[in-house]
Amino acid sequence: MDSAYIFLQNYWWFLVSLLGAFLVFLLFVQGGNSLLFRLGKTDEERTMLVNSTGRKWEFTFTTLVTFGGAFFASFPLFYSTSFGGAYWLWMIILFSFVLQAVSYEFQSKLGNLLGKRTYQWFLVINGIVGPVLLGAAVATFFNGSNFIVNKANMTDQMMPVISQWANGWHGLDAFTDIWNIILGFAVFFLARLLGNLYFINNIRDEKLIPRCRRQLITDAVPFLLFFLAFVIRTMFKDGFAVDPTTQQIVLEPYKYFHNLIDMPVLLILFLIGVVAVLFGLIKSILCSTYTKGIWFTGSGTVVTVLALLLCVGYNNTAYYPSTADLQSSLTLANSCSSEFTLRTMAYVSILVPFVLAYIVYAWRAIDRKPITADELKEDEHAY
Repeated sequence: MDSAYIFLQNYWWFLVSLLGAFLVFLLFVQGGNSLLFRLGKTDEERTMLVNSTGRKWEFTFTTLVTFGGAFFASFPLFYSTSFGGAYWLWMIILFSFVLQAVSYEFQSKLGNLLGKRTYQWFLVINGIVGPVLLGAAVATFFNGSNFIVNKANMTDQMMPVISQWANGWHGLDAFTDIWNIILGFAVFFLARLLGNLYFINNIRDEKLIPRCRRQLITDAVPFLLFFLAFVIRTMFKDGFAVDPTTQQIVLEPYKYFHNLIDMPVLLILFLIGVVAVLFGLIKSILCSTYTKGIWFTGSGTVVTVLALLLCVGYNNTAYYPSTADLQSSLTLANSCSSEFTLRTMAYVSILVPFVLAYIVYAWRAIDRKPITADELKEDEHAY
């Protein structure tokens, strides 16, 4: 295979993984919403929490859509296999995010029939369902999904369907694997930690913020248990390796552990990310005046997730394994777009740093003033 084509495949897997890593960080919006009634004891406190996450929910929603769009453009066979076959899983995820958008916009509208509290419960539902299901979906990259790919069907005019789900569950079967559920809960509790840290950074309230710091301890313990259990098990399980000569998929003991050893840069990134997550978390718990924990834990989350996603795609690894037919597993080589498409999109991706710069600018402008109860009373656009 052309070395330039291989480079483009790896380049686009890196971009998709980076988008996925940022998406996990931005789930602090969902994590914060899941704590709405646990942290907010009064209507005023809940209003501050909703407006804190409400000023960032569009970043999360846009990143989710961009992540799906980038996958579709660069690895269309994955898109058609997972989004087309496991559609119940993805439709529930998307519906929960639509529910979130509707809840923010309508909860304070005059004449709203359901009432403000009902829409706030919708935010809580999205805060639970979104992270758990996204975590379970990502876990299938390591544990596999039940699908079959037959590219010969492209010539069948009656049934030109390349991939199909091997059972009638269409994605819900992801919950039959306990390890998918474990990563789902790990992402859920991580989102709650990030949401808490963002509240500490973004809100100024003498009663609410100490409550947030205490909640950090409550969520940190299950997060560490679920995350460590998933990582340790993944490092020592059989992985889905690709024979570079024949392109055959084989099971390799300790494959993902070998990937980190063979690619020490990823191992270093993973360890740096974990240390950053723990530093931001521990200092926020121990220091009652520290408010910058979201930036250490958030950046550590991005780096850690990026390292794990690169580990599952690089070094001759099938990034979307099939449990129904091992040879149907998707790799960077057998599921990507044409070289022309990848090259053209690579030119367009030069604009990404400018987009990121705008996001940083917008973020700083929105967060220029911390949220207080008095400030929201004067804000005509408060949720």
